[in-house]
This record gives sequence, C-alpha cells and structure tokens, in this order.
Amino acid sequence: DFFLKPIEIDELKIVLRRAAYIADLEAEYRRLRERLGGDAFEGMLGNCKKMQEVYAIIRKVAPTDAPVLIEGESGTGKELVARAIHGKSPRRDRPFVVINCGAIPENLLESELFGNEKGAFSGAHAQRKGRVELAEGGTLFLDEIGEMPLSLQVKLLRVLQEKVVERVGGREEISVDARVIAATNRTLKEEILSGAFREDLYFRLNVVKIAMPPLRERE
Repeated sequence: DFFLKPIEIDELKIVLRRAAYIADLEAEYRRLRERLGGDAFEGMLGNCKKMQEVYAIIRKVAPTDAPVLIEGESGTGKELVARAIHGKSPRRDRPFVVINCGAIPENLLESELFGNEKGAFSGAHAQRKGRVELAEGGTLFLDEIGEMPLSLQVKLLRVLQEKVVERVGGREEISVDARVIAATNRTLKEEILSGAFREDLYFRLNVVKIAMPPLRERE
C-alpha cells in the first residue's frame, strides 16, 4: 500500500489493520501447509508407516525405466502411484497413457493396445496407432492387467522383451520406447497356478512390486 502526505491517521489505522489481517492469514496458511506436508505426496494422502514405505519405493524407482507391478484392492490408489512414478521420472513431459484391460472387450483390446492397419478387420477404415505407440517416450499404465487374455499376454511379453510392436493386420515391426507400469487387484501368483496368467510375463512386469495397503490398515 502507499500513503499520501500529509498522512491521515484514520486511513493509516485501516491500512495497518488490513495488513495485519493478511499477515495472520498467510501465517495460518504456512502452518497448515507444514502440518499437511508430511501427509501429501503427489496427490496421495497418508502418513502411516505403510504409506511412507510406498512413497520411498516411488522415489527410488521413478528415475529408472524398470517395469513396476502395483498390487492392491480396488480403491487403494494404484493409478495415483503410477502417475506419481511418471511425474517424478525423466519421462514426466511425455505421455502418460492409461488402458483398463478389464473394461474393453477381448476382441477390441488387441487393436486398442497395439493399433491396426487399414482394412485389418471389419470397421478398420484407417490406420490407427495403439496405446503402446501413443505412450512413446512416456509411460504406459496397464490397469487390471490380471484381466488380460492369454493370447494378448504373449504379445505384451514381446513388447517388454524386444521393444517392438506389430499392429493388427500389419507385418512391420515398430520400435517403441515406453515404460510399462501394471496394476491388479488380483493375486497374480494364484492366477499363474490356475493357468490364467503367464509366469514369464509376471516376472517381466514384477521387476519392482508395490503392494498398496488396504484403506482399513491406514491410520
């Protein structure tokens, strides 16, 4: 603020009261921010020991390109963890592409993931990139990976091993550079025993595992 000379005492009192009020508000905001600072991490709330362990793993794995498998019940924040890893990685300025493997019918999931060439199937009127290609340079988040059909698990394994993808109806191998993060609310080891999930894909995805604690176990 500023004053015109000669100073009016009543005006001075009003300005000083307003300045003191704003200073109090700013001090209160700083206190609240400091108090919540230990609770908030990349949009996630929780300062219990188990969540602190999750934050520590995120900090450690984010700068790398290692695949990450996030396990936990529905609603525990698996996608938030994936976004936090991407946000703290060197890929943060590149795409973060999400696909829910359990929400797309099996006959459409392949083209959603890997793309398709024109005329590859009925309705394929144009060439189309899949989610893997769209994640080039960034992160591909495969939510509910336990729902993926075995036939597509083989193709995903090839993406992880050889860093190439073939569109549906295509013969050309396309190089891809996308970090893969997968999440599931199933126990994949049990799915392996039942024959519903490939063991080799599990070990490719499970380079780093993050187990999300249930909400009932968070203080």
